[in-house]
Amino acid sequence: MATLRQENRIAAPKDAANPLRGLKEASAGKGLPPVHLWKPPFCGDLDMRIARDGTWFYMNSPIGRKPLFKLFSTVLRHDEDGKYYLVTPVEKCGITVEDAPFVAVRMDVEGEGRDQVIRFETNVDDDVTVDADHPLRVEDEPGTGGLKPYVLVRARLEALVSRALFYDLVARGTVEGQWFGVWSSGIFWPMKPARDIGIDGP
Repeated sequence: MATLRQENRIAAPKDAANPLRGLKEASAGKGLPPVHLWKPPFCGDLDMRIARDGTWFYMNSPIGRKPLFKLFSTVLRHDEDGKYYLVTPVEKCGITVEDAPFVAVRMDVEGEGRDQVIRFETNVDDDVTVDADHPLRVEDEPGTGGLKPYVLVRARLEALVSRALFYDLVARGTVEGQWFGVWSSGIFWPMKPARDIGIDGP
């Protein structure tokens, strides 16, 4: 019942910023909407956030229906100001993203060594191949000494590779020069200096 009440609030919120306003027009065509072309007025911030684990919340309640947050994800935009917005032809509303907007939840690997190709599937069903257009980057995780890998999905929108998949990714790694990393689509993606993980480079 809580989920149903929450979805009713989303469909007809009392405040002026309605996150569903303009979504029908935005999702009318095939494929992803051209959000990069739209320049609607800014209508304020929504009480909506994407948690670190990829869960979408509205007014502090999780959006339980995948088709609904998947729809929102198609009109998500990460602008040059570093902020995230839901954008339709008629309005632009700010939301909070705690880490990356998406999470990579499945990984498929073809080939080995330099011929290896790594593909991810996100929690909103995006299929992403790690390549020149969808680079893999790795950051140090504050306070843990661990690593956090991200893959670019589209237009400044990244997916955090889940912890379970990260271990699988490391298992596919190798050393090139002074770096430990992985190959995909003919490109070596460095993850950490080999000496920092006790591996001597050539």
